[in-house]
Amino acid sequence: MTTAAPTPSQQQQLAPLSAQTSLKRSRILFDTSSSSTSSSTNKTSNKTTTTTPLAAATQAFVPPLFDSQLHQQTIKRKIRLQYPNQFSNLAFQAEENELDAADGGGGEKQSRKETATGRAVREIRREALERLRSGEDYYGDDAGGNNTSDVGAEEGRLVIHREVDMRESSSMNRQGGVGEGALIISGNNDNTTATTNQQQKGQPIRSGGILVKRDDDSNTTIPTPKWHAPWKLSTVLSSHLGWVRSIAFDPHNTMFATGGNDRVIKIFDLAKACVASQDALKITLTGHISPVRGLAFSERHPYLFSAGEDKLVKCWDLETNQVIRHYHGHLSGVFALKLHPTLDLLVTGGRDAVARVWDMRTKHQVHCLTGHDNTVGALLTKSTDPQIITGSYDSTIKLWDLAAGKCMTTLTHHKKSVRTLAMPSYENTFVSGAADSLKKWVGSDGRFIKSFTGHKGVINAMAVNDDGVLMSGADDGSMNFWDYNTGHCFQQSMTVAQPGSLDAENGIFAAEFDLTGTRLITCEADKTIKIWKEDDHASELTHPIDMKNWRKKCIAEAKKRY
Repeated sequence: MTTAAPTPSQQQQLAPLSAQTSLKRSRILFDTSSSSTSSSTNKTSNKTTTTTPLAAATQAFVPPLFDSQLHQQTIKRKIRLQYPNQFSNLAFQAEENELDAADGGGGEKQSRKETATGRAVREIRREALERLRSGEDYYGDDAGGNNTSDVGAEEGRLVIHREVDMRESSSMNRQGGVGEGALIISGNNDNTTATTNQQQKGQPIRSGGILVKRDDDSNTTIPTPKWHAPWKLSTVLSSHLGWVRSIAFDPHNTMFATGGNDRVIKIFDLAKACVASQDALKITLTGHISPVRGLAFSERHPYLFSAGEDKLVKCWDLETNQVIRHYHGHLSGVFALKLHPTLDLLVTGGRDAVARVWDMRTKHQVHCLTGHDNTVGALLTKSTDPQIITGSYDSTIKLWDLAAGKCMTTLTHHKKSVRTLAMPSYENTFVSGAADSLKKWVGSDGRFIKSFTGHKGVINAMAVNDDGVLMSGADDGSMNFWDYNTGHCFQQSMTVAQPGSLDAENGIFAAEFDLTGTRLITCEADKTIKIWKEDDHASELTHPIDMKNWRKKCIAEAKKRY
């Protein structure tokens, strides 16, 4: 049986009708205001019951799929089973009633006027909006892949992802699920081809689902760095006649001592030095015949200990300003010196590739910690095991058992010489500095935490205060300030050599925060001592954290091993 072709006048009538029909179907499925539009249309149709050709065409093209009342009860039961606590909340019930009223509230009258597809889409949209408003997730399958919903017989699924939820975790994705933050809406799509493609690619397959590939970066945790004020130069002290190589603060935070290549030790009054007073220098101690590389004040005695490249370790009595003890035993220059925080022990390390533990009172050597292949250039002492940590130019770090005098752990992550170590007072971690990077470790067993990358140069000095500010200084005069907890570099600056010095004489050899953490003192190659302080006028508005570049850096470093 053949039918006559439509006349040109009929084609002109059918073309706009077909376009309007497609437009209305698109609005029903995807427009956010489709529920309110359907509701207002039904209210208007209570007054006039005329059926337009557009409505007739819509009903003809979209046949009913399933019973709408059964679908509505199934959705409610599904929510009750998965979120039973929500229905005990009166606020949640009030919101549900409000949604019912917004959908038309006509009950059976509206069901008679609306098509089955329109009612199904409205209920699905309502379920999606409830979950998106409450910030919850819904999985059609459990972690094992078993179907837990009552409407699980449909073949296709529509998966909607929210970026805020996809960042949280990938536990479901690792177990074969679509992933957290996925809102799954049942449908009747044929996914045979999609399943075959998933099998070929070796990706996890979910029965009756559409696989949505997650971003690999969604698994990376981006820590939020703490805001710190930038640091600026406050005072410059020019007193030494050579490179300034070492610094130490006294336990009362009233003075500090510096040692340099001019073979002398100078003691300054801290309060006067911060304001560049002419009488800031208190006394100059002479006695070493080579550069002074290490200084330390005793917390229990009025003593100052010094070590130099002349193989000498001296104990100075600050009441008489005289040397009262010598500690003999090093075979070459001594590059590092530390005091034990609770015991009367002195630890020194030098070019003879060993660290020596001395009894402060008897001057006897307690232990000779051997194992490094090159100069021991950095030391840390703690009151808990491992009580001694050494960093060497052989690019290794060793953790030592003080009682036995033996090495507990050797850390080989660095590729360049380890020249400095720093440790905060508020947690049992420490950080090491070398020419390749800064690395943070757990203080108890030496487990690696993370790397602080971005400081180009040979790191000679590091210091950390109680506010969580880590400073690293290099031989090229570059200074980086980091948030110690997250590794975020919030300031990069360059020191300036004093007038009359060469441009190459802007290296930083030693640095230390005072006990309050508000002043930073650096010892530099231009023979000066520089005092830095925080910018009082800075705020989070004037110096915000660059979260965009910080996120990119975290994602890039997450793909590296160290």
